[in-house]
Amino acid sequence: MTVETTTTRRISDIVRHWAQAAPESTAIREEGRETRFGELWRNVEAAQRFLRAQGVETGDRVMVVAENCAAVITLLFALSEIGAWPAIVNARLSGREIDTIRAHCVPRLMLFTHGASPDALRHGVNLRATEVAPEGLGPLMMTLPDPQAPREPEALARKVALLIYTSGTTGQPKGVMVAHRGLLHFARVSATSRNMTPADCAYAVMPMSHIFGLATMLLATFEAGASLHLAARFSAQDVISALAAAEISILQGVPMLFTRLVAWVREHGGKVGAPRLRYLYTGGGPLDPTLKQQVETLFGMPLHHGYGMTEYAGSLFITRMDRPRQDVSAGEIVDGAELRVVGPDGHAVARGEAGELWVRGPGVMHGYYREPVLTAEAIDAEGWLKTGDLGRLEADGALFIVGRSKDLIIRSGFNVYPIEVEAVINTHEAVRISAVVGRADADGNEEVVAFVETKEGATLDVEALQRHIAERLSPYKRPAQIVPIDVIPTTASGKLQKAPLRELAARRR
Repeated sequence: MTVETTTTRRISDIVRHWAQAAPESTAIREEGRETRFGELWRNVEAAQRFLRAQGVETGDRVMVVAENCAAVITLLFALSEIGAWPAIVNARLSGREIDTIRAHCVPRLMLFTHGASPDALRHGVNLRATEVAPEGLGPLMMTLPDPQAPREPEALARKVALLIYTSGTTGQPKGVMVAHRGLLHFARVSATSRNMTPADCAYAVMPMSHIFGLATMLLATFEAGASLHLAARFSAQDVISALAAAEISILQGVPMLFTRLVAWVREHGGKVGAPRLRYLYTGGGPLDPTLKQQVETLFGMPLHHGYGMTEYAGSLFITRMDRPRQDVSAGEIVDGAELRVVGPDGHAVARGEAGELWVRGPGVMHGYYREPVLTAEAIDAEGWLKTGDLGRLEADGALFIVGRSKDLIIRSGFNVYPIEVEAVINTHEAVRISAVVGRADADGNEEVVAFVETKEGATLDVEALQRHIAERLSPYKRPAQIVPIDVIPTTASGKLQKAPLRELAARRR
């Protein structure tokens, strides 16, 4: 059962629907406690009263420094009802990053879920927040409200559901104005593509500050009337235990989550017991063929994949349950979305050729907050969003992601896509994961540099790895340098961070 599009205007309408239709159905499972939809809605109403008492009204921003917990979910829907915009940021960000986002979004109020996050506590103390325990939310920390924070016009405030700040790995983070319309559309598409019902329970460790955690996990799950098993931080052992407890039916995450999970099982031995698990999905980054094979062998079922982005409120392409892919395609286009694959001249390339992906549809963001120039650069007059991602569309309609346009390496006039090189490196028996970047050469050319994280207990023989690569890649694609590294850096949401690796590569000439 899903919420009708004709009556749904805000993301909070999803919870209102299930609070009326099935108030005793479980919505949230957290540390052994269950919150039912009826109780969740009562908490949302209480949270509204608290927020209004602090002066929060339509058009305000409220910055929530948090890790996954019920209070974050309650605040999200309470602010939706008010018409204020939550800016949920991962508490694991640095103080500098928190300050940068705060200065940009100018919140009326800042809240910290310190009970669920020691990092939120640290930020709250640094910003002189005081502890409160409002009805429906439990213990939080709160800064003094800012009466000078400007309010957005009501018409705009009612269209936009929230601000999601991009990771900022390549510069200043941007606040994506994600619209209710796009989130509601994706929630329906995602729930339908997974055949979700109220009997499902999804493991939710992806942070709600990320479009994956917010849309794919939270909203899609609630759209189906299903429940979430909340986890503040990833622990492979916790995932294995939750699966074995016959509760989890859906497991989703970025590729790094599955990489760590496979490594943990390999290092600790034994089999994974998951009697209720019926669906596996990874997104938020390219899927490596080796990882796909390892995960499918471990669980004995297909690992589904998709392609999406914050600026589109979720996934644009998803593999279908009734026809799982043997390759690493991101699947087929979702209902309502349009795609163009264009070359450097802005014209469409031939089917099967790589180009930049331009997308259009109900999920396209309203724009970047307070950044009209950046918005105009990203979205053209016809509504096409220029993603900056490179991909190719095959004859059967399947999309293959080949990388980011900024990650493309040009070596001796040839295009080198890091994802292809990484896929080969990751097949080596000693390699856990790799990240490939370009490094400018003296003659204006680019060299290929590979950073490699080894499996626990393994020793990396660089010369043997070079031979392994040489047997599988053309000379211009082979790394000029292989750099062993203890841990490949990732963002708080688990995506590979290549900006610091580029800087490191430049210093290691």
